[in-house]
Amino acid sequence: MYEHSSTHPADSTTPKDHTAAAGGPAEHRRPPFRRAVVRRVLPAMAAAGLGVTGFAGSAHGTPAGPSAGATKLTRDTAATATTVSARTTGAGSVRQAAAAADFPTWGTRWVVHATADTGSPAVGMINKSAPGQDRITADYQVDTGRKVCEGSACSTFMAHLTGPVTGFLSVVAVDIPQDRLPGVPVQGGGGQPQPGGSRQEMLNRAATWLTANNGSQVPYSQAKIWKDGYRQDCSGYASMALGLPTPGTNTVGLATDRSITRPIALGELKPGDLLIDAAGDNNNRHVVIFEKWNNDAHSSYTAYEQRGGHGTDHRTLTYGLPGGDAEFKPYRPVTFGD
Repeated sequence: MYEHSSTHPADSTTPKDHTAAAGGPAEHRRPPFRRAVVRRVLPAMAAAGLGVTGFAGSAHGTPAGPSAGATKLTRDTAATATTVSARTTGAGSVRQAAAAADFPTWGTRWVVHATADTGSPAVGMINKSAPGQDRITADYQVDTGRKVCEGSACSTFMAHLTGPVTGFLSVVAVDIPQDRLPGVPVQGGGGQPQPGGSRQEMLNRAATWLTANNGSQVPYSQAKIWKDGYRQDCSGYASMALGLPTPGTNTVGLATDRSITRPIALGELKPGDLLIDAAGDNNNRHVVIFEKWNNDAHSSYTAYEQRGGHGTDHRTLTYGLPGGDAEFKPYRPVTFGD
């Protein structure tokens, strides 16, 4: 079968869910107004190894007033000491927007993630040893629909960094007054559906790869990783649509891991269900995402797939149907709850 579909380097194991780097606090940001920064060591907390995340405040750009402020605690694992940064806001002038694609950061120990999701694995850290020592470059940004706040500054955007670390960083970490990066394109025109959720949200995620490559489909590869952190083969694609951990579960895992799917009857297929051929090797295993029946006779259906020699596709198929490829079996993602 030409629609190759396995993981790399082998299709016999399921990739593990990597966790974010330990030892740092949750992501923080100061409000766009700042007058002073006071840092002091708290020996008792340091001895206890405690770290406290920042407190969320009012919406970005609307500080409570000249006397409003935000306090955060950060953990310095290198020195095994806990520090507190007390920030006060003032009525001073707002910092001018940084040049497009090149921006200053603030604070310490901001996590850079594998995908545009603060719950995805960590791939690096900004301002690891000192506050605000890094400048970042970004080529695009994603509106995740999930708000991250620090003090009175909030943003739903995550920037795709090309330096000094490649990955996704909350725009809250960038030292600008806006809730998004000025002059940097928003991928998808203003929002990406998030992991989990409804069947339609899964199909919406699947559809993003049809145009994610500068208006064209994501090319197929068993060895490459797309910019969102998922493998560019069929199981990586299905994992992306389901919101599974990057770089994606392999085809066998999608069919056999009962925390991900369960077998169903062919007549039970609903939008977002999977048809999987888990037999053979990495040259013939394959998975497609069912969208809808094409007729009342159920003689064909429309599906999303990532196939060899083409890339992301949305087309009519008969895999698993009478007269089609009998190796394909229907499965239901358990995330849908039915």
